[in-house]
Amino acid sequence: MTVESEEKRIEDKRQKAYSNRRAVMDFGMGIIYTAMGLFFVFSDQLGVTLEFPTKPFSYIFAGICLLYGGFRIYRGYKKNYFK
Repeated sequence: MTVESEEKRIEDKRQKAYSNRRAVMDFGMGIIYTAMGLFFVFSDQLGVTLEFPTKPFSYIFAGICLLYGGFRIYRGYKKNYFK
């Protein structure tokens, strides 16, 4: 085994570990953003009255949270960080 191939193997291992850590973080944050969006959508059914964001703004913010949460989950699933 040459030195170059050993360095390449170590670098590949390092990139795979980084990719896995980042994917776990993307899944976690995606779940948090999605849950927050669902909370704002179903806050009335949960018995929570929100004073600050009025209903139209609450639904707009919930939609943005759901879209961004879905994007983070998709990015974690694809693991396309080095391309």
